[in-house]
Amino acid sequence: MAVMTGLGEFVDAVGRRNVDTIEAAAEAIARTAAAGGLVRPAGAGHSLAAVLETFFRAGGLAFVRPIWHPRVLPFLGAAAATLAEREAGLGAEAAAAAGIEAADTIVVFSNSGTNPFPVEIAEAGRAAGATVVAVTSLAANEAAPRRARHRLTEVADIVIDTAVPAGDATWPPDAPVTAPVSSLATNTVWTLVLQRVYELAPDAPRWRSANVPGNDGVNAELSERFAARIPEL
Repeated sequence: MAVMTGLGEFVDAVGRRNVDTIEAAAEAIARTAAAGGLVRPAGAGHSLAAVLETFFRAGGLAFVRPIWHPRVLPFLGAAAATLAEREAGLGAEAAAAAGIEAADTIVVFSNSGTNPFPVEIAEAGRAAGATVVAVTSLAANEAAPRRARHRLTEVADIVIDTAVPAGDATWPPDAPVTAPVSSLATNTVWTLVLQRVYELAPDAPRWRSANVPGNDGVNAELSERFAARIPEL
């Protein structure tokens, strides 16, 4: 089987196995849109790649404000970011500063789902009455050491299983050391969620590409509309 064929089958399988949970996540986000809440994505390390896919993205939802902390960004020190993700209290601190509301939908991206930073954000979301969606791998959860009071899957209202293997590497098949697929899986999940949110809430505000003529005005209006609630804009 060719590599690209294998990746295509992997992506298709992620969608097939999560039809119900993707639907549930989309319904939660549509409710958030109707209630005037915000989608609050969170992640650490390379899961921040998924958070970036949700925020200020052409074709993406405009009512998105990430929950994050600069210490979990690898560009500011890769080894230090790994340690920060494991540090008890940092996720709770970020969540407290975020001002989570009950109308919000929290989307936590974490392949292993075991480190304190993402788990504490999920716990804070539940405590605030928000809906918590976990995009994670059950296989990686089971293999990873427990580093927080709970695993992410124990806290989330909705668990979308990416089925990424423990360790993330997928190639070569008999002894994988490269070709991680967690980012591919999370982007697939989020794209499918966005498709379904459109069907449920077609009029929800969405960003347009800044590189297509005529879109700057639309984006400027959205920025003005949400700037007070999303200062990252």
